[in-house]
Amino acid sequence: MLLEHIYDPDLAQGSYFIGCQANNTAIVVDPRRDIQVYLDMAEKEGMEIIAVTETHIHADYLSGTLELANATGAQVYVSDEGGPDWIYGEGFEDAVRMKDGHKITVGNITVEAVHTPGHTPEHMVFLVTDGAQASEPGFMLSGDLVFVGDIGRPDLLDEAAGGVDTRFVGAQQLFASLRDHFLPLPDYMQVLPAHGSGSACGKALGSVPTTTVGYERKFSWWAPFVQNNDIDGFVNELLDSQPDAHAYFARMKVQNRQGPAILGELPELTEYTPTELKPLLKQDDKIFVDTRNHTERYDAAVAGALSIPDASKAATHIAWAYNPEDEHRDLVILAQDAQDATRYREHFIRVGVDALTGFTTSLEGLLGDGVQVVTMDELAKDEHAFLLDVRSNTEYAEGYIPGAERVPVSRVIWDLSELPSDATIVTYCASGRRAAVGASALRRYGYDVAELDGSYNSWIAQPGNVPARPSA
Repeated sequence: MLLEHIYDPDLAQGSYFIGCQANNTAIVVDPRRDIQVYLDMAEKEGMEIIAVTETHIHADYLSGTLELANATGAQVYVSDEGGPDWIYGEGFEDAVRMKDGHKITVGNITVEAVHTPGHTPEHMVFLVTDGAQASEPGFMLSGDLVFVGDIGRPDLLDEAAGGVDTRFVGAQQLFASLRDHFLPLPDYMQVLPAHGSGSACGKALGSVPTTTVGYERKFSWWAPFVQNNDIDGFVNELLDSQPDAHAYFARMKVQNRQGPAILGELPELTEYTPTELKPLLKQDDKIFVDTRNHTERYDAAVAGALSIPDASKAATHIAWAYNPEDEHRDLVILAQDAQDATRYREHFIRVGVDALTGFTTSLEGLLGDGVQVVTMDELAKDEHAFLLDVRSNTEYAEGYIPGAERVPVSRVIWDLSELPSDATIVTYCASGRRAAVGASALRRYGYDVAELDGSYNSWIAQPGNVPARPSA
């Protein structure tokens, strides 16, 4: 058996390529939407992808299940559990609908679906048996049931899908799934989760890519609660201090349930000279994406540009700054070359931002005045500025600049009612990067926004500065 873990550090998301080397067929589980990595792996290994499936309706990225099936002719398999509100939609009319216990056969490999609700009502894990070596499962693709050191959060239906108090039912279901379907498994069972450290699908995910049932049984925070049948303690601990759910999660839920649009073979990106691009930007026909370090914009910037200052987090940042449900102008990005621009596009389409159509390699003639920046001394003297902390809830709880209000950058353009229209907004975060992303997005919505010159970390490092903390 060939088992490959394909990991995207941008979204902290893992997918799996499992192949039978006896007959050269393969199945892909939880694929991302830029599918070339799976096609390349199949070609390298001389295998045909005959099946593609996913553990659940994802919230944090746009599924590549249909995209991969369209490219390969593979059979799609999806959950048919969870009740009528969580049935896959029209895009999956040709899919095999799986109930608990359904088995997918790929050569000598058997993939058995087990319904494990909690994170979502339809959630499944997959028990994998390598028939060439074993008669029983040795691997679990755990999806968002169990991570390394943590478990999936049950509150995303409330936070991202418009549910009302579904977190409590979800937490109880998660308890039962762990008790009935995880802990009874043998210690040697290898556990391969769908996410790693940095994912918002849990609150304390480890950075190690895999674990075992025995390890989690002995060392996880949740196992003693389940083993002692302490469901109340489990629910309270699980729901306490979950991280902010990104606003774009709601869009992912809807699209993934219905079936994401199939892109097919993508056209080459258009390369613009600055001369060609300048009038398009001046007329606001295109939106420019500035990929420079956020501090480079302080001296000179492209008017109206979105700031995506960290290439390794391009998908995450564009999902915060650009909402394709109310913005339909194409994006043109600053890139080193066509290959670099294509990499950005791959990241963008993972979160359903399909609007990147062009790039430029030069800023000559495009730069104007720098973005508005406020020093810490100026901030201290300005009584009218609206200080906006765009960090996470956990960071804010540990301390913030006195007078600041918090709207996480992942929700800032969705929570405009929280922001003043008649005052300068000053954004800050731990490093300045998230503040730049949020500020650039807000400027496109017409707000007067400055960025704090420095960061929360540099502010707190100054002698005499004492952070405020939320009241209990």
